[in-house]
Amino acid sequence: MNLYGPETPRIKSNIGEKIYEQMSELYPICSSITGNGVRETLTILKKHIPLTIHEVPSGTKVFDWTVPMEWNIRDAYIKNSSGEKIIDFKKSNLHVLNYSVPVKKTVSLEKLKEHLFTLPDYPDWIPYKTSYYKENWGFCLTHNQFLALKDEEYEVFIDSSLEKGNLTYGEYLIKGEKSDEVLISCHICHPSLCNDNLSGVVLSVFLAKHLNCIPVRYSYRFLFIPGTIGSITWLCLNEERVSKIKHGLVVAGIGDQGKSTYKRSRIGNAEIDKVVEHVLKCSNDPYEIVDFTPYGYDERQYCSPGFNLPVGCLQRTPHGQYPEYHTSADNFDFVQPEYISDSFSKYLSVFRILENNKSFYNTTPKCEPQLGKRGLYTAIGGESNTIVDQMALLWVLNLSDGQHTLMDISERSGMEFDLIKNAADALLQKDLLQECIE
Repeated sequence: MNLYGPETPRIKSNIGEKIYEQMSELYPICSSITGNGVRETLTILKKHIPLTIHEVPSGTKVFDWTVPMEWNIRDAYIKNSSGEKIIDFKKSNLHVLNYSVPVKKTVSLEKLKEHLFTLPDYPDWIPYKTSYYKENWGFCLTHNQFLALKDEEYEVFIDSSLEKGNLTYGEYLIKGEKSDEVLISCHICHPSLCNDNLSGVVLSVFLAKHLNCIPVRYSYRFLFIPGTIGSITWLCLNEERVSKIKHGLVVAGIGDQGKSTYKRSRIGNAEIDKVVEHVLKCSNDPYEIVDFTPYGYDERQYCSPGFNLPVGCLQRTPHGQYPEYHTSADNFDFVQPEYISDSFSKYLSVFRILENNKSFYNTTPKCEPQLGKRGLYTAIGGESNTIVDQMALLWVLNLSDGQHTLMDISERSGMEFDLIKNAADALLQKDLLQECIE
């Protein structure tokens, strides 16, 4: 079985539903950049793929950053003067400012408002807010809930802890024929947000499960990390192995109905950039290609100048460009199995090209070999060959000088990669090509 063999359509037909279903198991967990929510998430993922779970102690220096204190939360609420819970963490973990310090006090409405966050433009949605690196406490609520608050005393209670512990992340390496690696990275720190990024987390799991069942040329390293501090920590602790990463993708926001969007690596014309652009172009779906910027997801860490890794980000609607982003509206109505399935298919297509993008030598480089006598042309000159396109054969022969990959030939000829690969396969069978040994 290969990456894009006869079983793939059957696999893709229900993959969106399976990913959607697994997301529902993770959705209630209150994840953050540290803490038991992260561990619970990784424990569930470990049922599906053999993750190695790493713990990095608080206070560890990672380049210019320090691994933060570990945060955990058990309960939180706001009660009115009648003792009724008007805001309840157990109904939505978005109700608490993520990383809130513990608090238990009675405050006036005026004082309480200093610690409340709402979305006036979307009065029925709860915002997702964090305070990772500045000690604070707060609650997030719908603007309609905010408007209903009366001028009275309120009991506020947050049963949380912020103390020395660990930053936790998961890692899974699928070993291929080569030690060169493809990096797949996703962030696991957002609680109860479906598109950003439960969709990316579970898609990564299913990609790993699929790749683990087939022979692969590259090794594939999957990282399940808290955003920003997670990639910084991994890069700091694994600096000696970073040179093995030849291609990489950050997986985020892959379940909404928007068009596929690819953010190029800092390099801009790396092989991964060319391959993803080719896949999107050949999909016949709307898509957008954007240049690298030093803002976004963890690609900005992998692409920092000291590493400059060939890592892009393949997503659908970019973060911050849809109103549901970082709100309670990023739910199971916002993401749909059909869009998840489409993203899964495009990721597999990228891997398939990476796996097959090889270089060859033409074994008869002095003038064209006679293709007709080898059965590669039909007997009547000029008649279209329905097995392998004649022009694809000629392009592959002409550019197989050890300096061009099949992707290069595809770009130069304007032909789809599959057509070029089929031509190369046919020429290999007739001993007219020899694979370059790396």
